[in-house]
Amino acid sequence: MRRLLLSAVAALATVSAVPMASAQTLKVVMHSDVKVLDPIWSGAYITRNHGYMLYDVLFAMDEKFQVKPQMVDTWTTSDDGLVWTFKLRDGLEWHDGQPVTAEDCVASLKRWAARDAMGQKLAQALQEYKVVDPKTFQIVLKEKFGAVLEALGKPSVVVPFMMPKRIAETDPFKQIEEYIGSGPFVFKKDEWKPGEKLVYTKFAKYKPRSEPMSGLSGGKVVSVDRVEWVWIPDAETQVNALLKGELDMLEAVSTDHLPLVEKDKGVRVIKGRVSNQYAFRPNWLLPPFNNEKIRQAAALALNQEDFLQANIGDKRFWQTCKAMFTCGSPLATDAGMAGLVEGNAAKARALLAEAGYDGTPVTLLAPTDLGVIKQLGPVAKSLLERAGFKVEMVSMDWQSVIVRLAKKVPVSEGGWNAFSTSWSQVDILDPLMTPFLIASCDKARAGWPCDEELEKLRDQYVKAATEAEKKAAATAVQERAIKVVTHVPLGEWFGVSAVRSNIGTLNPPPPVTVFWGVTKK
Repeated sequence: MRRLLLSAVAALATVSAVPMASAQTLKVVMHSDVKVLDPIWSGAYITRNHGYMLYDVLFAMDEKFQVKPQMVDTWTTSDDGLVWTFKLRDGLEWHDGQPVTAEDCVASLKRWAARDAMGQKLAQALQEYKVVDPKTFQIVLKEKFGAVLEALGKPSVVVPFMMPKRIAETDPFKQIEEYIGSGPFVFKKDEWKPGEKLVYTKFAKYKPRSEPMSGLSGGKVVSVDRVEWVWIPDAETQVNALLKGELDMLEAVSTDHLPLVEKDKGVRVIKGRVSNQYAFRPNWLLPPFNNEKIRQAAALALNQEDFLQANIGDKRFWQTCKAMFTCGSPLATDAGMAGLVEGNAAKARALLAEAGYDGTPVTLLAPTDLGVIKQLGPVAKSLLERAGFKVEMVSMDWQSVIVRLAKKVPVSEGGWNAFSTSWSQVDILDPLMTPFLIASCDKARAGWPCDEELEKLRDQYVKAATEAEKKAAATAVQERAIKVVTHVPLGEWFGVSAVRSNIGTLNPPPPVTVFWGVTKK
């Protein structure tokens, strides 16, 4: 505790030591510290947010969830739907002064496709990437892939950010070491102080599109000269700094502190437009969750309301929802979810006995430093133990959780059995983009589900042509996924951020925190 307080005081001193020098400097606290800078290598949202600062994308999603061109000027599709031709718009330039080329984009897509759920499916349908000229490239398919634009315009983890060819050719399973983009901000690596501060400055040569800003699309107009992400680990210290005017924005405000923030006339509270879904993720590689019935017992034992009440509390900002693709979305359904996530300890205990559970402990990773998810671990532990599981909870900061999740080794060597996290709605709108639905064994995300039937059902969604076919395919995917338990949805919540009253932001807010379209009086 003493170390935490000293860290908080030191961080606040950093904020206070530098005056709010100019109206063109934004000082913000994001939802987490940044320890990984490669948004293709890491699935952390804070790394994704960092990516949006300095990298641009070929296509982007607007506020109506429609995909629009961003770096692309024009594109065409052959009559048979197998050849897609893209021409880049004029004036695209890397932060080091070099022009953006088709070769850069092709190299970036290849690296992205190796790490992303949609990218992997696109790669399966791909025949080749073809560079036509310095500003034009083609995606040549060997079979139809109905979601080409949706894949290129994927708004969240993993975002197909464009990087220079020399950087994009880095092994996708190794982190890049150079951070050059063509987006609206330049990352000042020389000012980066890990655990303390990241700095971004306006890229003077960035040319916004002419369309109005909408969601993550349109003209990325930057109105400030400098953005500083200051990390303060203690939530109360964060709020006090905002109320005193030492910060301009908090990306995430806990509901515990919301009453204090809402009554301050100098601060404005913003409710997120899109929902977020909590999810419990078992590790298929290790006992006890290498047993399907034991995974099913966990789904019976967990209860959405307990997670939502403990983590969010304020009913204005949460809702129970059994739809894997989120409630209110085109593919929303509760098919296959009857009786699950209702905290039925008796049924869970009976299924554990049927499965022959031998008391193998569940090593549960529990992040401690992110307000909106820090109670997921304790709640899961309580509910699982009530159902007869033995649970050993390991508490650590979120970035340490991410590092440990990559390990496929036994628990005794630093492995794990389960964790809980949260996904933005724009990550989980269909069977193709939802990361936790990849069931391709070693190629899947941490947890490594391995189910050939589920992969075939996801392929059927790729081939679906009509909305009815898509809905039917998505329903089949959900039913299979919950039977084998790739993950368990734990309900939905809405983020709350806060800004000083002199800060102008986009309305409605984008699904990702970005700093174009932000003004400061």
